[in-house]
Amino acid sequence: MEEPVHRRRPRYPGRNPRRFEERYKERDPDRYPETVEKVVASGKTPVGSHRPVLVNEILAALRPEPGLVAVDATLGFGGHATEILPHLLPGGRLVGLDADPVELPKTEARLRALGFGERTLTVRRSSFAGLPKVLAELGLPAVDLVLADLGVSSMQLDDPVRGFSFKVDGPLDMRMNPSRGLSAADLLARISAERLAALLRENSDEPYAAQIADALVSSRVRAPIATTLALATAVREALAALPQRAREEAGDDPVRRTFQALRIEVNDELGALRAFLAALPSCLAPRGRVAIVTFHSGEDRLVKKAFQSGNRQGIYADWSRDPVRPGPEELRANPRSRSAKLRTALGPGAADGLAS
Repeated sequence: MEEPVHRRRPRYPGRNPRRFEERYKERDPDRYPETVEKVVASGKTPVGSHRPVLVNEILAALRPEPGLVAVDATLGFGGHATEILPHLLPGGRLVGLDADPVELPKTEARLRALGFGERTLTVRRSSFAGLPKVLAELGLPAVDLVLADLGVSSMQLDDPVRGFSFKVDGPLDMRMNPSRGLSAADLLARISAERLAALLRENSDEPYAAQIADALVSSRVRAPIATTLALATAVREALAALPQRAREEAGDDPVRRTFQALRIEVNDELGALRAFLAALPSCLAPRGRVAIVTFHSGEDRLVKKAFQSGNRQGIYADWSRDPVRPGPEELRANPRSRSAKLRTALGPGAADGLAS
């Protein structure tokens, strides 16, 4: 029998790899911890991973203790769960939810390897809007702590196959669950200019929404917008008629906002958030605590109004009028945290107030 030929991993050109598939050391921290440490020390996030935001602030707000039952409604890479779980022991439990079928198995395996077994950690593939259904299936009438860190994770942004970023070319997908719903490319192929402009305004506060929408709808007549770089190029071309100073001031912000607006629509993120906020009071135990991290104004407005209204109705004993933002040290270490806002609320009967 002929023995298989050993093939070495292809070497990437130059000193530092640029393509996602070439950066295998960053994606294998167990084998190459020194590489990961260098990337983190430089203020960047290793590809294929995610750095949780506002960790200390979230711990101060939720105050996890032994015996409590917590929910991480957006498990992601598991960074927040890793910090919360030790505080729940002994006797406590964390339920982790995430809708991403690609990343969730990796995260569960990572947390199991840290020693968190089935009695301590329960993982379910579900949107955060499905929290009531998951709790009912688990026989949990209510929980003590709820965390939701909204938005997209770094490992999703970094992988060009997912289509969330315009840094490198890839299929224009953007679905959290790639097997469900319309991709961003499908959406752009059929949406009207009026509806697209409305999405850009509602989901990302885009000041050039009308110009971008008209240009994208016109350009699809010539060729479908099927890749991330094709979309980025089309947005830049849409603003080419602007005065030079306006283009320079805008930079690539219109491209980022367009990607954000489409991602939110493709995944119905605001609809899911509304459903989550409406169901949240019934899932929270008396004196329970909620922490929600948002990354754009539309999300923050929904959370603020829900907490404010709930407080007036006696659903929440207290809530944070002013959001907590990352400090200078976190912003230097993790630039992707710059738009994060943390708001918190306390269930009825909580008399100890919010952490300052």
